[in-house]
Amino acid sequence: MDEAAVREENSVSLMLEDHKTTCWGCGLHLVLESYSPIFKCGWCGAITDQCKTLRKPDSTWFSWWRCVRDRLFVTILIFFMLFVICTGVWAVYPAVFSISKFCGIVHCLLTSVLSIITVSSFCLAAFRSAGAPANIPWGSYPIVEKDGLENYTYCAYCSKPKPPRAHHCRSCRMCVLDMDHHCPFIGNCVGAANHRYFIAFLISVVISCAYVFLMTLYAGFRVWPPLEIRNLALSGFGIGSAASIVKEIVAALASSALLLSARGLILIYLSFASLSVEIGIVVLLWQQLYWIYEGNTYINQIASHNVAHGEKGWQNLLRFFGCPYSVYRVLLGTGNAGKSQDISSSKLL
Repeated sequence: MDEAAVREENSVSLMLEDHKTTCWGCGLHLVLESYSPIFKCGWCGAITDQCKTLRKPDSTWFSWWRCVRDRLFVTILIFFMLFVICTGVWAVYPAVFSISKFCGIVHCLLTSVLSIITVSSFCLAAFRSAGAPANIPWGSYPIVEKDGLENYTYCAYCSKPKPPRAHHCRSCRMCVLDMDHHCPFIGNCVGAANHRYFIAFLISVVISCAYVFLMTLYAGFRVWPPLEIRNLALSGFGIGSAASIVKEIVAALASSALLLSARGLILIYLSFASLSVEIGIVVLLWQQLYWIYEGNTYINQIASHNVAHGEKGWQNLLRFFGCPYSVYRVLLGTGNAGKSQDISSSKLL
């Protein structure tokens, strides 16, 4: 019996030795009841994931290529916006001022306001920091307070704590708070600090492209040469007669397009370019607003699509755009507004 007791005591001590570990957040030695690759420190609240494998560091060439790609896209987008603004004003102003001087002045004011809002929101989204985590004390028990690293994880690439809902970006080489995605067209991540400017940029692009499309369409009708349609005699209302009419109209448009001036050709290009950009940006804006409504981000949804990340509802959109508490009460009701204010501290949007 004595030998059995000694054996049992040795096995227990060995088991405890196997499950001893150290918290990366506060440095305290922990003893787990059973082996767990993922555990949470009872003092500082830091989460340790021993199964998470470190991704192979990017090569210097790959990092250089991503940096050059982002800068190239930003440069192209800036030149495209300036091209649309300048050529749009040059191509449209004769048709607008031919109506009246008042319409021309209003058109110039609207163009100036939309251009300033679009360019400024783009610059704020592109050149403002996406949201770097604050430096907090970690690594030693005396300097880490109780629950001081609640739900923090360790970023092996930055070699420092990573807050909840933060992700490490390979292009920016930093952790970003509430990272939604890395957008190469702004050369920056979309995160907690510039997400609102990114949405403002998308909204301004949608409004600007709609305005450009309508104005170029109107100016195009004013400068388009008259159509010469010779054979439109209808022999009936069949499919063949409809097809012949369409062919005649297309042939007349093609022949008259050859007589267009440089202003007319630019109007055609601007109308098609603004329409295509409008469609793409509307889809992106709808997706962004949907994730905000869900109380989530795009990258969080991809990383853990089966995990709920808080309540969804219009209060997320109102809080994202910085609506005051009085607007909450009017739009959502007193009860929902109070509830939204209570949970706002737990959501970073």
